[in-house]
Amino acid sequence: MGELTFFLGLKVKKMKDGTFISQTKYTGDLMKKFGSLLYLTASRPDITIVVGVCARFQSATKESHMTAAKRILRYLKGCQEVGLWYPKEGGFKLVGYSDSDYAGCRVDRKSTFGTCQMLRNRLVSWFSKKQNSIATSTVEAKYISADSCYAQVLWMRQQLRDYDIEEKKEIPIMCDNTSAIAITQNPVLHSRTKHIDVRYHFTRDHVEKKDITLEYISTNKQLADIFTKPLCESRFEELKHELGLIKLS
Repeated sequence: MGELTFFLGLKVKKMKDGTFISQTKYTGDLMKKFGSLLYLTASRPDITIVVGVCARFQSATKESHMTAAKRILRYLKGCQEVGLWYPKEGGFKLVGYSDSDYAGCRVDRKSTFGTCQMLRNRLVSWFSKKQNSIATSTVEAKYISADSCYAQVLWMRQQLRDYDIEEKKEIPIMCDNTSAIAITQNPVLHSRTKHIDVRYHFTRDHVEKKDITLEYISTNKQLADIFTKPLCESRFEELKHELGLIKLS
């Protein structure tokens, strides 16, 4: 069949030092006629949070939502050729990043959480989602977010095993909340989490089994920050670069 260059709207360009994946043609077609912004998030993590928020109001769209959608389109028009860069060099160390915006939704006060998973410096998986229930504290919101991150990490570790790539050490999940980390490590604090649904203690069990480790990272180095809330331009551009979103010259 030959070398892969185009598949389901994704343009794949292979070079000596890496691979570049983009949806340039799809973005261009989106400007000319109606299309799905949600599908564009397959290669554009920079619009994941804003597209997700707009999608919540599809059944009851107002003028303000249409204005927001047009603003997304104007942004995309100015950077149609941006895509994900996957450098050839580097190992396959799996790292997860987990973050949440406590009570960020102004309608129902539910928190939005976002996670991303990296193989060394390559972004391979990400998502942003509003939590199903209202968190009573920042700690609870962060703790639930870490649980969702590890579920994805666990699946990815199994996929790596299929390629004979074994993670022998604990897989780190980076979190910027020390209290959420303490809950997974200190049994004394478990009594304070009785109100949290049992299914969210999935992470704590695997920390005890030494499958993963929840590690602290400062907020200014938290890559998942881009999936949880609006950011200032400088911070937004910084995270885009860290995630490997570039314009191929």
